Amino acid sequence: MIFDLSKTSSIANTFVAELRDETIQKDTMRFRRNLERLGEFFAYEISKVLEYTEAETQTPLGIAASFKLTQQPVLATILRAGLPLHQGLLNVFDKADAAFIAAYRANHKSGRFEIKLEYISTPDLSNRIVIMADPMLATGLSMVMCCKELIAQYQIKELHIVSAIASAEGIKHVRANLPKAKLWFGAIDEEMTSKAYIVPGLGDAGDLAYGTKL
Repeated sequence: MIFDLSKTSSIANTFVAELRDETIQKDTMRFRRNLERLGEFFAYEISKVLEYTEAETQTPLGIAASFKLTQQPVLATILRAGLPLHQGLLNVFDKADAAFIAAYRANHKSGRFEIKLEYISTPDLSNRIVIMADPMLATGLSMVMCCKELIAQYQIKELHIVSAIASAEGIKHVRANLPKAKLWFGAIDEEMTSKAYIVPGLGDAGDLAYGTKL
C-alpha cells in the first residue's frame, strides 16, 4: 500500500511546497512547524486504517456511543531530522509510546557511503503497530536497516513508514525489503543526485530544521 498525499488536493500540499521553497526554508521554526503539521495530517490518514472498539462515553446529560482505538501505536523516528515529523504524529496519537533510533551516513573519500546504526531506545514492540517517521526517503537504505533491526528483535504486528518526500528509487528498495509495510508520503520525486539527494527534493531536512552539522 502506497499513499501519496500530493494526489489529493488539500492544504497539506501547501505545507510540502513551503518545505521545498528555498526562501521560506530560511525560517527554521516555520520549516520545523511545517514538518510537524504534515505529521498531523499523516496521523489522521493513518488513523483511518487502524482498528477501533465500540465504547460508551458518559456526558453531563447521558451516554454517547463512540469508538476508541483498539491499540495505541508506537511512534518511531530516526534522529535527528525525524523529530518534527514525529512530534506531529504524537500531537494526534497523544497516548502513543515512542521509539528513537540514531542512524547516519558514513561518507568515504571515494564518494560512497554506508549507513551506521548507533542507538535504539524502544518499548516492547511485540504485537504492536509501529509508525516509523523520517522526512526524506532517498535511497531507502537507512529506513530499511532501522526497520529490519526492529523486526529482528520484535514480532511487529503492523509497520507504517512516513516521509514528507520520497524518491522512486527509495520506494522500490523499501518495497523489495519490507513488502508488508504501508507507505505514506507527502510527495514522490523521480530523481536523485550522485550523492543520493532527492531532486527536486528540499535539501538536507536535518540541517534545515536544526542547523548545519559538522
